[in-house]
Amino acid sequence: MLRKNKISLAVLLLAISIISLIVVQWYQLYTTYHRKSKELDEKIMSFQDKISFRHEKAEDYRRYMNIVNEDFSLQYKEILKAEFKNLVPTKENITISDTLINSKGKREEYLVIKGRAFDSISGLSAEQRVLAKNYKEIKDVFQGNSGVLPGSKDSGQVAIELNQKAIQQIFKKAKYINEMMIQAFRENVLETPQKRVDPVFLDSIISYEIKGELLPQKYAFCVYQKDQKAVVFNVVSQNYNTQIDFDSLNYVSLFRNNAFSDPLYLQISFPGKNRFILKEMSLTIVGSVLIVIVVLFALVFMFKTIIEQKRLSELKGGFISNMTHEFKTPISTIALACEAIQDVDVTKEGQNETMRPFIEMIQQENRRLEILAESILESSMLEKENIKWGQDQIDIVEVASVVINNALFRKGKENCEIQLTFSDESIIVLCDRLHFRNLLSNLVDNSIKYSDGKAHISIDIKQTQKNVVLTISDLGIGIKKEHLNKIFDKLYRVPTGNLHNVKGFGLGLNYVKRICDGYNWFINVNSKIGKGTTFVITMNKE
Repeated sequence: MLRKNKISLAVLLLAISIISLIVVQWYQLYTTYHRKSKELDEKIMSFQDKISFRHEKAEDYRRYMNIVNEDFSLQYKEILKAEFKNLVPTKENITISDTLINSKGKREEYLVIKGRAFDSISGLSAEQRVLAKNYKEIKDVFQGNSGVLPGSKDSGQVAIELNQKAIQQIFKKAKYINEMMIQAFRENVLETPQKRVDPVFLDSIISYEIKGELLPQKYAFCVYQKDQKAVVFNVVSQNYNTQIDFDSLNYVSLFRNNAFSDPLYLQISFPGKNRFILKEMSLTIVGSVLIVIVVLFALVFMFKTIIEQKRLSELKGGFISNMTHEFKTPISTIALACEAIQDVDVTKEGQNETMRPFIEMIQQENRRLEILAESILESSMLEKENIKWGQDQIDIVEVASVVINNALFRKGKENCEIQLTFSDESIIVLCDRLHFRNLLSNLVDNSIKYSDGKAHISIDIKQTQKNVVLTISDLGIGIKKEHLNKIFDKLYRVPTGNLHNVKGFGLGLNYVKRICDGYNWFINVNSKIGKGTTFVITMNKE
């Protein structure tokens, strides 16, 4: 029942672990998504500001170019005539004609200004001609050079002065240009939104600028009036969409520097915004999914392994219990048979002495087999998690004396020497008497088995205010350092090469360690090759 409860608890903990991992990964993805969404919104707002700035500058430039590209030739010719009169005393018949002249390998348009000069003193008159660059548009005035070809000294000087005077007059007439600009802006203020904004031109700006931005390339936009009503145009681009809901937080003014006209607002929408964010998070999402899958697989595999190990442990425990119980029957039968054979009433006279060595051999091996079966059964029972550890008051000095006497009786005083020392006549420890006796017997038997020749063993028992320290030392063959951390493993035996003079199954020290762990005792071992081994067990008095 206890094991079933533990398995149920393990399943619950595994489920909680998996759910917790999924929740944590989901929360991380959720926070990452919202962070990237916020960053993308900031980029969109910055992009809209950029488009607003580019559009306003482009519209200003278009209005300016419409003005400066107007035909200015008539006004320019009138200015040249007036200035020609001021420079040269002429009659009224001044004419201007067009001509083409090669200047530095390039054909350019020039104006020929002719007039008859009259000298009132001498009464003589002469024709005066001057060449000037033909300025057809206002912008040509600011982009051209002097516009006069060199001629004779006098003619060239007149042409230069004429050109300079004409330029001065044009600049003096800047008021005319300013009035044209003001008129253009005034007309823009009074125009309807459909005339103020060209959606195709605006779309071309957005399309060009978005190529260099880390934004979704598919977009839609709409222009709104101050009442948040979408502006409907006769001709629009495919990206213009009046169905976009006006976002009172994410919009930008199209003519922010124009304080006189009604405001118009631009809003750019990205239909694939969520898909764009998820695409950027693809590596994070894939990584999170893989982590969850790997951890889920590991937990399921671990759970299946636990269940399998539990099943195998139950099978092993059942097999060992059945095996040892089955062994006890023939062992008991053999023991009874040996006793019967030794009975003088059963055997003929004289046969007893002949068969005695064989009977003793059978008894000895039968006893050894019985001890082995008991050790296996005890070891198997200690593996049960619900084992109850006895808490009797045991005089361990008395138990140690009994163990020593039994060992000397079995091995003979000529084969072993055991010395017992203790700090008090009676030292009490709370434990199970049988377990403690088996623990001490295993340690003593181990010291005897691993001693060359006669075994020399010393057992020292001391008690302090809180603990009892049991020390078992021998002068045997010792244990190599690399084997010390393995001697308590089940079925582990220290390698001795091809020699098998020491009998055993690797269960004794494992049994000792389980007893110590069961009572929370601390066991320590020190050993040197050829000098012996020392086991120190620190036991709690309460």
